[in-house]
Amino acid sequence: MTERNTIEIPQQAFDWYDEYAHGDIDRRTFLSRLATLAGAGVSMSMLTAALIPNYALAEQISFNDPDIHASYKSFDSPDGHGEGRGYLVKPARMDGNNGSVLVVHENRGLNPYIEDVARRLAKQGYLAFAPDALYSLGGYPGNDDDGKAMQKSMDRAKIEQDFIAAAKFVKTQDSANGKLGVVGFCFGGYITNMLAATLPDAVDAAVPFYGTPAKDAIVGNIKGPLMLQFAELDPRVNATWSAYEALLKEKRVDYQAFVYAGVNHGFHNDSTGRYNEDAAELAWSRTLSFFGKHLS
Repeated sequence: MTERNTIEIPQQAFDWYDEYAHGDIDRRTFLSRLATLAGAGVSMSMLTAALIPNYALAEQISFNDPDIHASYKSFDSPDGHGEGRGYLVKPARMDGNNGSVLVVHENRGLNPYIEDVARRLAKQGYLAFAPDALYSLGGYPGNDDDGKAMQKSMDRAKIEQDFIAAAKFVKTQDSANGKLGVVGFCFGGYITNMLAATLPDAVDAAVPFYGTPAKDAIVGNIKGPLMLQFAELDPRVNATWSAYEALLKEKRVDYQAFVYAGVNHGFHNDSTGRYNEDAAELAWSRTLSFFGKHLS
């Protein structure tokens, strides 16, 4: 595995990267701002290498690990783009007692980090399915900039319908036990919340990582259980939590929420400098325990 960059990155750089990753500023603006931080032993190339994803860092489970079997599967999405496709990873040994987990990517398509998350789940005994929202445009293009531009150009409502169809697809896989979990990151965190509200009787456990709530028209439908993972240094997402939590309490939803101190949005993504190993491992261990409780 490639050695991770360990330079000290100013918080301002993380904040600018968050704006860039979510389309609030373009690449040129991001790089021009970043250039103002270069110096004193930290070069521009060091900063960009630390912040821009390096997916060689994100492979924790090999695609040819003997304990899993990975393939790409299509599914019908009549209210979305007609057909979707995703990365389906099964444990090598399925006994009918395996729960299923839908894995939802960020705002740039099915990149190697999200595929690895699916493999990590399969390694733990789950049937994992990670759809690619960009499938109707040819799929994840191999780099995040193009992926973000492609996803931004698409009809958001149709993307949501594709994930609803994907959730129904994976829940009904004959080789699994019919229990469905959902885990998603950033945009995928929003989709996780959306699915918990749209399919409250179908989703048995939902874990949004730094995701915003479902839309007002449906958010009150949530039944849970939920485990919500937040980064302390993520003001954009955290600003939505107070009202969301009040609603969950009002509806008496079974939920847990964790805020990880001193970490940034994207702290679970081990392909960038935002990754925090301690917080990521703790959040992931909690996620696995949560799925173990509700998907058995």
